[in-house]
Amino acid sequence: MVIQGNIVNILNRSIFKGEIEIKNGKIHSVRKVLHDNDSYILPGFVDAHIHIESSMLVPAEFAKAAVIHGTVATVSDPHEIANVLGVKGVDFMIENGKKTPFKFNFGAPSCVPATSFESAGAVIDANDIKQLMKNPDIKYLAEVMNYPGVIHNDKEVHQKIAWAKHYNKPIDGHAPAVRGADLTRYIAAGITTDHECFTFEEGLEKLQKGMKVIIREGSAAKNFEALIDLLPNHYENMMFCSDDKHPDDLLLGHINHLCKRAVAKGLDLFKVLQVACINPVKHYNLDVGLLQKGDPADFIIVKDLKDFDVLETFINGQQIAKNGSAFISTVPFEILNNFTTEKKSIEDFEYYSSAEKIRVIEALDGELVTNEIEANALEKNGNLISNTNEDILKMTVVNRYQNAVPSLAFIKNFGLKTGAIASSVGHDSHNIIAVGTSDKMICKAVNLLIKNKGGICAVTENTSEVLPLPVAGIMSDKTATEVGEAYAKLDALAKEMGSTLRAPYMTLSFMALLVIPSLKLSDKGLFDGNTFQFTSVEIK
Repeated sequence: MVIQGNIVNILNRSIFKGEIEIKNGKIHSVRKVLHDNDSYILPGFVDAHIHIESSMLVPAEFAKAAVIHGTVATVSDPHEIANVLGVKGVDFMIENGKKTPFKFNFGAPSCVPATSFESAGAVIDANDIKQLMKNPDIKYLAEVMNYPGVIHNDKEVHQKIAWAKHYNKPIDGHAPAVRGADLTRYIAAGITTDHECFTFEEGLEKLQKGMKVIIREGSAAKNFEALIDLLPNHYENMMFCSDDKHPDDLLLGHINHLCKRAVAKGLDLFKVLQVACINPVKHYNLDVGLLQKGDPADFIIVKDLKDFDVLETFINGQQIAKNGSAFISTVPFEILNNFTTEKKSIEDFEYYSSAEKIRVIEALDGELVTNEIEANALEKNGNLISNTNEDILKMTVVNRYQNAVPSLAFIKNFGLKTGAIASSVGHDSHNIIAVGTSDKMICKAVNLLIKNKGGICAVTENTSEVLPLPVAGIMSDKTATEVGEAYAKLDALAKEMGSTLRAPYMTLSFMALLVIPSLKLSDKGLFDGNTFQFTSVEIK
């Protein structure tokens, strides 16, 4: 097979009229040839850190959506399903991904459970990490979220890191707002990347201390604008990622959109493409071609180097996408689920207290971090209730793995004026999270998810809409188009109910993420991410 076009050699910073010859899935030759083809051939895009599960799609269905946008590979952390099903969940992701030509590169989840302050469905200890590291399908140790454990020499955390070093596999970081001496200790443990920077100064310090900084632009956390000005001087040590990408966003674009935005800012084309295409392959030692002789024939054809509209995508010499259509088959699989909690009553969501002041989570649009604020309590017959006038809404996290009393707290900025929304995509342990305007609506939303053994939903007095997620309670067994359309419908409904957040369900899914400051809610109670201990809703 011979493909002609304007060949973009990122490594040599050149573009020339030419053709590539493909034999047995590899690049046999790259040569200069005059022709009339005006399209551009370049290496495929790589998402340097993503949780496939957050697309609510199994790997094979994710691949069908991603290749349309020129993504040929991902560095995939199966942390989400691992917190639900353990090593069995990791194996599911690997095997499902293997049934497609797409190059998933899975890591060994380092933090299952992420903390001891929440109820997860499984545990992956240092011995499990050892076994995973032996597996050639495991490419790296996934984000070490327990940064206090690294900094304060937790034996179990350091043993996991030691096994990654033993098998010579990279170690990913997760250190939001970690600076100074603590950051130095974190890096000294052998951790090489961070995708949690949300200020220019934080990113610069991490780069100066030798970390690779991954610019994240996902459905909830959007750090592109804060970090992109680091790229011109530090492009050799930067990558792009989405971290978490909801299905409706994935249908619209992927890493190609970040290239478009970066080039539109006047950044050097070759520097941008090195970040998007080259650096992840080299850092993680991926079996992904870079358009060099002898490489796997992984490349894309784009209309121009401004908008990066993808015309064709090739993996191992096989055309797998053309003009917005993917040539990847749906694959059969066994549905795994361990959603075992029983239905709840309205009384389970009542919070009786005489407190006049309460501690409130302030959700920030487009951020995973939250603030802690103080608000006046609103009570009815002694029960603290949602205050829609002040946008102080009751929220709950419900243990999905066993029957337990739901935890309760209050949150600001969801903006709902009626009803409730809920999700069983709740990082990291994937218990049920719900926010609502009344105890009755919260109960209705929670029970709808229990009935479906997982999903996301929106309910009002007269409406009940749900997107079932039967695979581990976090993924669908449907196609990206089906899931994307259903998700978009729920997103629109949540906004009709009053939410002003850009991605209310994505934001909701992170409100139990204890390893990101400041204030979050687990199924065990309200948690202060700065002090790493539980705190009280009531201010006395």
